[in-house]
Amino acid sequence: MTLIVMILVAFPLGFLVRNRVVAFVAYIAVQAFAFTFQSVNLLIDWIGGTESAFGPYPHADSGEVWAYGVVNLVIYAVGLGLVYLGHRVGSRRRERRVGAVHLDPVSG
Repeated sequence: MTLIVMILVAFPLGFLVRNRVVAFVAYIAVQAFAFTFQSVNLLIDWIGGTESAFGPYPHADSGEVWAYGVVNLVIYAVGLGLVYLGHRVGSRRRERRVGAVHLDPVSG
């Protein structure tokens, strides 16, 4: 779910929002909600008996729990990079549009 949010939200948010800090904060808020929802959903499934996410009983030192955290941290970092990239592309596009010169033919 967090991967889908990163793909669908990060670049467009950076591209469309003029203020970079606002774009970062908005992405952090959306990603935090998606991560919390995903984690609670996996935890409820695990408590219900599904072992597909964490196995039979995850320990704090097991690789599965740490791998889950690392993968989500990488997704989070790539999403922040996409917000930054989207902001750069959007700001360059806005600069080009503002700085354009309109040439009218001389009539006379």
